[in-house]
Amino acid sequence: MTEQHLDVAKLQRRLAEFAAARNWQPFHTPKNLVAALSVEASELVEIFQWLTPEESARVMEDPDTAHRVTDEVADVLAYLLQLCQVLGVDPLAALDAKIDRNEHRFPAP
Repeated sequence: MTEQHLDVAKLQRRLAEFAAARNWQPFHTPKNLVAALSVEASELVEIFQWLTPEESARVMEDPDTAHRVTDEVADVLAYLLQLCQVLGVDPLAALDAKIDRNEHRFPAP
C-alpha cells in the first residue's frame, strides 16, 4: 500500500474490510470505538509520561521507542477513522472547519 497514493477513504475502506473479514462490525459502535480510541491515546501518552520536555523531543531517536510511538499513532488514527466512518463525519472537512473557527477565535497578533 505504501507505493499507492493513500487517502482517508482508502484507509477507511481497508479498515472496514479488515473488520468485516473478522465479523467485528457489530462491535464497532460509536461507544466502543470512542472507548478504544481513548485507550490507544492513553497508550501513546504512557510512552511520554515521565519524560522531560527535552527527552520527549528526542523520542524518535531510539528505534524501539520510535516503533512504539508509530504503532500507537496508527492505532489512534485507525479508531478515529473508523469512528468517523460510523458517524458519517468527514475528518478532513471537520479539521478544516475547526482551523477556520480557531483562526477567528484566536487571531494572530
